[in-house]
Amino acid sequence: MMAGGLVRFIVLILAVAICGAASVFQPISDSHRSAALDVFVPVDGSYKSLEEAYEALKTLEILGVDKKSDLSSATCENVVKVLGSPSSTLKDAFYALNVNGILKCKTGEDAPKDIVSTLQAVVKDAKSLLDFYYSVRGLVLVKEQFSGTDVSLGDAEAVFRSIKTLSQSDGRWRYSSNNPESSTFAAGLALETLAGVISLAPSDIDQSLIQTLKTGILKLFDSIETYDDGTFYFDGSQGPITTTASVIRGLTLFSASESTGLKLPGDKIVGLAKFFLGVGIPGDAKDFFNQIDALACLEDNRFSVPLILSLPSTVISLTKKEPLKVKVSTVLGSKAPALGVKLVQALSSGSKGSSVINNQELKFDAESATYFLDSFPKNFDVGKYTFIFEILLDDSAHEKVYITEAQTKVPIAATGAISIENAEIAVLDSDVGSVESQKKLDLTKDGAVSLSANHLQKLRLSFQLTSPLGHVFKPHQAFLKLKHESQVEHIFLMKTSGKKSEIVIDFLGLVETLYYLSGKYEIQLTIGDASMENSLLSNIGHIELDLPERPEKAPRPPLQSTDPYSRYGPKAEISHIFRVPEKLPAKQLSLVFLGLIVLPFIGFLIGLMRLGVNIKSFPSSVGPATSALLFHGGIGAVLLLYVLFWLKLDLFTTLKYLSLLGVFLLFVGHRTLSHLASASNKLKSA
Repeated sequence: MMAGGLVRFIVLILAVAICGAASVFQPISDSHRSAALDVFVPVDGSYKSLEEAYEALKTLEILGVDKKSDLSSATCENVVKVLGSPSSTLKDAFYALNVNGILKCKTGEDAPKDIVSTLQAVVKDAKSLLDFYYSVRGLVLVKEQFSGTDVSLGDAEAVFRSIKTLSQSDGRWRYSSNNPESSTFAAGLALETLAGVISLAPSDIDQSLIQTLKTGILKLFDSIETYDDGTFYFDGSQGPITTTASVIRGLTLFSASESTGLKLPGDKIVGLAKFFLGVGIPGDAKDFFNQIDALACLEDNRFSVPLILSLPSTVISLTKKEPLKVKVSTVLGSKAPALGVKLVQALSSGSKGSSVINNQELKFDAESATYFLDSFPKNFDVGKYTFIFEILLDDSAHEKVYITEAQTKVPIAATGAISIENAEIAVLDSDVGSVESQKKLDLTKDGAVSLSANHLQKLRLSFQLTSPLGHVFKPHQAFLKLKHESQVEHIFLMKTSGKKSEIVIDFLGLVETLYYLSGKYEIQLTIGDASMENSLLSNIGHIELDLPERPEKAPRPPLQSTDPYSRYGPKAEISHIFRVPEKLPAKQLSLVFLGLIVLPFIGFLIGLMRLGVNIKSFPSSVGPATSALLFHGGIGAVLLLYVLFWLKLDLFTTLKYLSLLGVFLLFVGHRTLSHLASASNKLKSA
């Protein structure tokens, strides 16, 4: 039954995966926090650029992960260097100020004058949107971080109009007047820049300009894209995540900079939040930053804060009598204000989508901040449902701050134990259909049924499946497998008709399919469904089949492939008997033999002493003396080679080195002996 337990486990996992993947959105959780530490990994305590450093620090700050102390030293050195250099680019200065706003680097109380003057000069002469963006947003950062610095724009309205000339009638923006191509991503940058101009303006901007800008924002929402699950996003050349995040940042800053109010379609704001939550955990650092930063903007804005309804589990076990649990929070998981959750309807996927639950108020558990429904109606059976929820804010004042989806639809799977009754297996005669042999089965246990049949008979298997409420249950998967002793398998699908699931296998019509293989067939039944907690894989027994001989032209059974992983399994044990060591001579005999070998060398030394060997004839001049030394050294090398041959070298290696030494000795020995012969002749002639 261990295989049956594995099947049940897989089916339940699939049920959770299918339900969870449909349209259930979870707020940011600890999984994002742990993943952020793996995505934003510094190299030697710092990042490649200040842009990467800002994105990492900003993301970790939003998620509440404290890594400032690990990065502040090297990163702050880079920040001080960039802010103190007049040759720094606009982009580097912009991101240096962003990083400084997080790490609070020791840059002094006064803003760097060169950076401020550079930013102010660029604002006056800027022609492209990026120049406006980096310079204006940089001045806003200076204003926030260095309170004593005057960075106000005296001609703010003129700057506003200059930027506004880059807008398009559809709400998109151009990067420059020389570039006719418009971009949704650029629209987000433009809104951020205009928000900065408003905050730096010494007086109010003309309201007609702001009203025109609001009209452009609403037109931008006309081009928003949508998915079937209710998510909304903006698309562009930068990709949907980066483009949508840019627009949300622009909307958030713009709504925070002006007090007249910005009304946006609430369903689309919730859809944008669901888009970023549906992304999951991005593996790319840029996408990760854009996801978290956009969600943080949605959580802290003036146009509307979306509330997300989520379920810890979309699978309800009727066997365990589990309650339905619902949570409502912001996109970053913060607690929602006082509200109520109502289950408007629970629609069954079968029975033409009939409603089994209507207008049920969920109870609230303050300790876990969870709304729950602890009891279900009597007609609530296993199966797939669509639950429709509605969030009701208790305080009308909260409706001006928070926004909810009108109705949230969530797929729910109700599971339970399915009763398996009246299971029978029988062998029938094919001509009249009479039962030759029949046996009752207990499919919850592996049986040892033994049957026999020939090609003129049939095999019938039948059983009844009923739900906890006694309704007929039709499983998603039910098939019978016959496995021949040669490992050839045949699978037959079972059909449910009325109250009974049944299959009849006519062997006469399947002799060719069975490859005319007579012999023993194992019988295995598999029943599985996402709503069935007791899905099973039951080994019923075996049947002995007597089939006709295979004709010559009949197809042969396919070759059975070996398990590719079997080569990694344990190998057969190798038994080896080592050869019995040969008998060695006695230790004393070996020592005597060693002495006999050394004895000639001792005799050689004694002979030299008897002959009166001396070095009086050793050459005194440099050339002959060098040859004599090399000759005696070569003889010593030959003796050393003999020792090495005795200890470790083989015969061929020894002969190779000996041949080289022999040529060397022949050369130096000839010169040495020639010198001695010449000296002897001179002595005799004298």
